[in-house]
Amino acid sequence: MSEAASEKRLRRSARLIVLAPGPRVLMFRYDIPGRAPFWVTAGGECEPGESFEDAARRELFEETGIVADPGEQIARTTPEFVTPEGEPVRADERYFIVHVTEPAIDTSRHTALEQAWMNEHRWFALEELGDWPEALYPETLRSLIKENLP
Repeated sequence: MSEAASEKRLRRSARLIVLAPGPRVLMFRYDIPGRAPFWVTAGGECEPGESFEDAARRELFEETGIVADPGEQIARTTPEFVTPEGEPVRADERYFIVHVTEPAIDTSRHTALEQAWMNEHRWFALEELGDWPEALYPETLRSLIKENLP
């Protein structure tokens, strides 16, 4: 296999840690056929030429209906994984925190694929993040939240 064929595409994405009083964090459950269910924060891939901050604002609105400034980036991860569509990627994920007072979520703007795979959302208490029976991403979510609480 040539070096070019073995390279994974760089997938730039903005991830949002949406916190409600408690604190509780919003997570979305992915249930993809042939894979174990897992939970992730709101967010997604940057569009071509889009900054991480602009992607964070757009994704926050599209996935939750919340209009808010995501503030400063608080973390960066670079995992390698297979997307729900089956593409192996190298990710550059930037994390932002958004505080909300009302935990109402509007998922009406989800894409057809999101509607098929993101079939549940829930607010997790910090204590639940340590021993949840399904995978939670990022794996460091609990410590990220604790490090960035006021």
